[in-house]
Amino acid sequence: MGHRSPPCKLAVGRVPAGPRPGRPASRPAPSRRRPPIVTPDGDPDELVRVLGQRVRRLRRARGLTLVRLASAAGLSHPFLSKLERGLATPSMASLAQIARALGTSQVELLADVDGGSPGHPAADVRRAGQGAAGPYGLGHARLLAGGRQFQPMEYEGSNTDPGEYFTHAEDEFLYVVAGSLCVDLGEHGDATLTRGDSLYLDGGVPHRWRTAGPDPYRLLIVKERPHQQA
Repeated sequence: MGHRSPPCKLAVGRVPAGPRPGRPASRPAPSRRRPPIVTPDGDPDELVRVLGQRVRRLRRARGLTLVRLASAAGLSHPFLSKLERGLATPSMASLAQIARALGTSQVELLADVDGGSPGHPAADVRRAGQGAAGPYGLGHARLLAGGRQFQPMEYEGSNTDPGEYFTHAEDEFLYVVAGSLCVDLGEHGDATLTRGDSLYLDGGVPHRWRTAGPDPYRLLIVKERPHQQA
């Protein structure tokens, strides 16, 4: 007999999971052979510096102090302070914790590193295989544009465990290119999506997903870029 995933269940009255002030965020479930983040060639020190600036801008956009972000990410305040100043390099595990506490992903934290300069062209062609790529939740994502008003990416996964909720202030749109998935929207219920289906999420709606069949799924995701303060 073929594999069959459990049907989507309505998540009525569920309290969305997520980082809370004064309490470390739980670590995401481990996955097998997660590919590393791939970034453009360049000076490693410069990449670390730009990454630190990206973390600082997102933290301020979220209205978080260093102490609150450190608590939510389960990391030390001095380490985060050094990271924002480009004086410390985070491990993949630390980067994942910081990303989740900021309502984003490891690969999105590198969006500004990957071609996000102010002088970007009005029309920018991104070839297949180009763009920062790396872990996103329990799957893998590749950014199709960096440092723009919208952050489009392609996402692939085959996870049967939905993992933890993602919650962020920005709107998000996803389109199913291949496969099928069950999306858990917390107190807003569940939705099963198959090839050709799409979902628009208002900012603040918790969401997580898993495969709804035996095959991997592939998505096109477009997120708003966070409104960043100076």
